[in-house]
Amino acid sequence: MTIRGWIRGVAGMLQRPKPASRRPLAEPLDPSIQVPKHLVIIPDGTRRWADAHGLSKTEGHRRGAEVVEELIWQCREWGVAVLTIWGFSTQNWNRPKKEVSYLMDLMAEFLERNVSDLEENQVRFRHLGRRDRIPERLRKAIERAEERTSQYSAYRFNLCLDYGGRDEIVRAIGRIIDTGMRREELTEETFSEFLDTHGLPDPDLMLRTSGERRLSGILPYQSESTELAFVDEHFPDLNGDILRRVFEDYSRRERRYGE
Repeated sequence: MTIRGWIRGVAGMLQRPKPASRRPLAEPLDPSIQVPKHLVIIPDGTRRWADAHGLSKTEGHRRGAEVVEELIWQCREWGVAVLTIWGFSTQNWNRPKKEVSYLMDLMAEFLERNVSDLEENQVRFRHLGRRDRIPERLRKAIERAEERTSQYSAYRFNLCLDYGGRDEIVRAIGRIIDTGMRREELTEETFSEFLDTHGLPDPDLMLRTSGERRLSGILPYQSESTELAFVDEHFPDLNGDILRRVFEDYSRRERRYGE
């Protein structure tokens, strides 16, 4: 390595925000705070966070992956039963090829790095979305993580990769057609069995970061009675204090379920 390259490397490490611990970062919740059984997070703002810190977009995605690791353990510590995070949408294929390739590798590395922790801590992993367009390395990492954690159920972590809400519904209809199910057999309950989330409770709370006030089609069929929360902070800045604030607000809501 040249001296100039060494200087650039040192400068990058000094500029890069220090990674936080992967384990729970915040104090225990007050018992009066109600925790959602199924929490969905739309992690928006990783690229904007990188721009604001003078870093590359890939650095923003890398920090976002670290935050996902932190959230897995924070939510488990606080009693969330199901955590679902949207990692890559069907529309994200339209991003630059270099960025998409980096994201695919990053998610494969994420699963390869965490699969032992997930297994040892009895966290069941599940992929939601399409698999036919995912690179082989990532697909194998998904299959390995699902297989090694399939016997657990107390705490679940779902990662949406190549996921789109309309795409999920179309794929579900295709599966129903393939079974030859008769019209009179089709109910809301039987339809749910053909969705990616079959066997999971519907989301109680959806959280989107970075000030965006839309859902972009995540779990549209399952979110009929889901509460919504939006925070201005970019996803790489999401931490236990912000999540505590969201849960406190959620606790003050009265869920009527159409009554």
